[in-house]
Amino acid sequence: MLFALMGVVMSHAQTVGLSAQSWTADNGNGTYTNPLMYDEFSDPDIIRVGDDYYLAGTTMHTVPGVAILHSKDLVNWENISYCFDRFDFKDDRFSLKNHKEIYGQGIWAPCIRYANGQFYIFSNVNGKGLQCWTSKDIKGPWKHHNLNGKIYDLSVLFDDDGKIYAIHGYGEVHCTELKADMSGPVEGTTRVIIPNGSAVGEGHHMYKINGKYYLISTDYRPNGRTICSRADNIYGPYEQCTITADETFGYHPVGLTKWKGRIVPDGYAMSIAKADSNAVAAGNIHQGGIVQTQKGDWYALLMMDFHSVGRTVTLAPVTWTDGWPMVGLPGNFGRAPRTWLKPDIDIPASDKAAQPHAPYYRSEDFNGNGGRNSGPFGRVWQWNHNPEEKMWSLRGGRLRLRTMPAEQLMWARNTLTQRVIGPTSITTVELYVQGLKDGDVAGLGNINIPCSWIGLKKGKAEKGKVKNDGQLTLICFEQLTNDTVRVPVSLADGKIWLRCIGDYDNNQAQYAYSTDGKEFKTLGRMMPLSYQLITFQGSRHALFAFNVNGRKGGYAEFDNFTVEEPCADRSQNIPYGKTFRIINKATGRPALATKHGVLYDTHPHDESVLTEFRLIDRGQGCVAVQCADGRYLKVFGEGLAGDVRFTDRADDAEVFLWQDYLGGDFMLFSLRNHRYIGKSPTTGSPYSMDYPGADPARRNGAVLHWEEVR
Repeated sequence: MLFALMGVVMSHAQTVGLSAQSWTADNGNGTYTNPLMYDEFSDPDIIRVGDDYYLAGTTMHTVPGVAILHSKDLVNWENISYCFDRFDFKDDRFSLKNHKEIYGQGIWAPCIRYANGQFYIFSNVNGKGLQCWTSKDIKGPWKHHNLNGKIYDLSVLFDDDGKIYAIHGYGEVHCTELKADMSGPVEGTTRVIIPNGSAVGEGHHMYKINGKYYLISTDYRPNGRTICSRADNIYGPYEQCTITADETFGYHPVGLTKWKGRIVPDGYAMSIAKADSNAVAAGNIHQGGIVQTQKGDWYALLMMDFHSVGRTVTLAPVTWTDGWPMVGLPGNFGRAPRTWLKPDIDIPASDKAAQPHAPYYRSEDFNGNGGRNSGPFGRVWQWNHNPEEKMWSLRGGRLRLRTMPAEQLMWARNTLTQRVIGPTSITTVELYVQGLKDGDVAGLGNINIPCSWIGLKKGKAEKGKVKNDGQLTLICFEQLTNDTVRVPVSLADGKIWLRCIGDYDNNQAQYAYSTDGKEFKTLGRMMPLSYQLITFQGSRHALFAFNVNGRKGGYAEFDNFTVEEPCADRSQNIPYGKTFRIINKATGRPALATKHGVLYDTHPHDESVLTEFRLIDRGQGCVAVQCADGRYLKVFGEGLAGDVRFTDRADDAEVFLWQDYLGGDFMLFSLRNHRYIGKSPTTGSPYSMDYPGADPARRNGAVLHWEEVR
C-alpha cells in the first residue's frame, strides 16, 4: 500500500500540509490535465450563458440534489448551487424509512438550459416521472414543476419557433413537445425520430447549430462510444457518425456489477450473492455535452468510468470537419490528449474564478461556516437519502448525529457523505463517543456496494444481542467478506481518530485509527474497492451513527474532518533539470539514442550516456528532448518508424506537449500531427510518432516512464 507499512501508517506530523492542496486540473502554465475533478461527477451537461459556463450532474439518492458548477474558463470549476435541498415527495423510499430506499435511483442525467430569461433543469426521478426546476438566478431559489411524463435520460431543445422539445429513449429515440408552463408534455406529440437498430444509445444532448439539429448520444453496447446524429428537421431523417471512441487515458474499464434484487436487511452483512458481473465496459470517455466558447471554439465535457472513484469529467477539444463535431484534433480524431492547452478565453487576470483552484473545500471543521460556501457545511457534503432534520445538529463546533435504528450502515439514516478523491487521499476525522448508549455504532465508512467501515460500538455483542455493560469495542467491518475485526479500547477522554487511506487508481483502501492523534495503526486488511451499478455511485466517505438494538440511542460527535492529497501537487512531475532514463512500459527497456541516429531501445542494464536524456523547457508544458551526448530529438516526415531521430541543431528539436500520467508515467504528444511517440513491443521497429494514444493497460508502446539517473 502506498501509505501503509507493517501495520503502521503515516503519522499526523508526516501528513501536515498535504490537505492544503487539492487536485486542480489547471497546471498554472497555460495547460490543464484531465480529469477536471478527480472525484465523481456523473452525466455532465454543459451550457454557456454570456461569459459564464454552468455544469449540471447526477446525484442519484443523495441530497442536496443535482450539483451545479460554475466556471469562467472551462477548466477551473466551483460548486455554486444544488437544485433542491431534499426530495419533496411523501414517499418513505426517499428517506430510508421502513426498509425502503432508492439506492441507484433518485435523480439522474440532468439537462440544464437557459431560455426566456431563466435557467431550467430537467431530470427524471425514479417512480415520479419527469421533473423540472426553474430559477432566474443559478444559485436559486428553484421552483419545482412535476411534469409526470415517463421521460428519462433526456435532452431539451428550446427551438427558434418557441416550441420546446424533449429528446429521450434508449436505442429508439423519441421526441416529445413540452408545455411552456412546464405543466407536462403536450399530449399526442411523441414521435420516433431515430428507430431501433441505429446504435444511438442514450444520454442525449440536443443542439441546433447553424440551422441543423445535432444529437450527441452514447451507446454502451458493447462499450461506451459517443455518437452524433444530425438532420435538417427535428424529426429527421438523421445521419450518424461516431465522434469519439477508445479514449481511456490509459486506464482499464471498470468491472461493473449489476444487482438482481434490492438491498435487504440481514444484520451487519448485506447479501451480495445476488450481484452478478455485467459485460458492460464503459471505460472510454463517453456521455456528455458540447459547448462553444465566446471566440467560436468548441469543447466536449464527457464522463469516464474511472475506477472506484466513480465517473469523472474530462475536457476535450472539438474539431468540426465535414459538418461533424469530432472530438480530438486533426490527425487524431476520436481521441483526446490528457493534457492540453487551456481554452482561449479572455478573462481579466484579477478574476479569481479563472485562477487555478479546486471545485470544493473537502476538509470540514463543523463550525457552521461551510468554508467558502454558504450553509452549515461545505457544498461537497451530501446526505445519504433525505435526513431526519431533528436528529442532527452542529453543537460547539462539532457535528452531532443522534442514533436511530438500523441493522447496518446502508440502512443508517442521517449518514453524511462526500465523494472520495483520487488518485490517492488520506481522510481523517475525530470521533467523540461520550454520548453513545448501548447498541450504538458510530464511525467512518465507505458507502458503496460492498460497504465497509471503522468505528466504535458500545455494548458487548453476544449471540447477536448487546449486553448493557457499556464496553467500547473498536470494529473494522468489510461487507465483501463479512469480516469483522474487533479490538477492545479504553478512551480516557472519549475521543478517537479514524482514518481511511485510499489508493483509488488501484481500487483499494485501508482503515486506521489513533488514540492520541499522532501515531496511527491499521485495522483490517487492504480492501478492494469497486464501481458498480447498484448504487450507481463511486466510493463515498460516510460519517454515521446508528443503533443495532432497534431503538433510538444516544449520539456521536464528529470534528476536524480532513482530506489530504499527496498527489495533488504535480509541479515536479515534469523532470526539468534532471538527467533521466526513458523506460517503455510495454517492454521494460530503456530508450537508446543510437549512433545510427534513430531512437530505439536497449538492454535494461545498459547505462551508457546514450540512454540518458534531459528536457528543454519550451513553455506551456512543452518540451524538447536532448540526449546526454548533446543531440536533440527530431521527427522527420510523417513520423513513421525510423522518423524519430536525432540532430545536432537545437533549433530543429521537435516540440512535444508533455502528458503527465502521474507516478513518473508520461507520453510525448506532437503538436505537429497530434499523435504520440511510441515503440511497438512486437515488431522490432524503432520509435515512431504515429500512436493515437495509450491502451488501457499502457502496454501498446506509447506510455513511457522516467527514472532519474543518480
